[in-house]
Amino acid sequence: MNAPFHALPPPRSLPWAASLLLALAAALPAQADERQLLPANTPKAYTQECASCHTAYPPGMLPAPSWQRVMSGLDKHYGTDASLDEKTVQQLATWLQAHAGTYKRVAEQPPQDRITQANWFKREHREIDAAVWKHASVRSAANCAACHSGAERGNFSEHGLRFPAGLDERYRRAWQD
Repeated sequence: MNAPFHALPPPRSLPWAASLLLALAAALPAQADERQLLPANTPKAYTQECASCHTAYPPGMLPAPSWQRVMSGLDKHYGTDASLDEKTVQQLATWLQAHAGTYKRVAEQPPQDRITQANWFKREHREIDAAVWKHASVRSAANCAACHSGAERGNFSEHGLRFPAGLDERYRRAWQD
């Protein structure tokens, strides 16, 4: 008679497999946090100053050279004077450099250092009609909170998407895919 089929490997290999699974599980949240969420050590000045005009973008959304240019040009920050005192600039620049994106999709430096012009951003939003970005409840591609309910925490998960208020139903297809 044949030996019974066992779905699990012999007991001596279980500790190794369990260790591998635990190591992989531990690595996944860290990578997700780097890509999506604001770090736990986000300076109060970042959320107060930067988020007063736009989303407080997670620093992992741009590479270090882009953040360096953004911080060195605050007096002409995309058409606005966003100047800060030197101590705050130094604090934020250091923090942004330490948490800048290093993974493949963010390694490119987008045109004008705009997150919304990055290839990964365009791919993620390719089904959004141009009229949506101009709608009164959205205003621009930089207004992440119009569609992403977790944007203020740096969470851009598709699970937290919402259809912008007042937007014509014909555009809903992009939110349902």
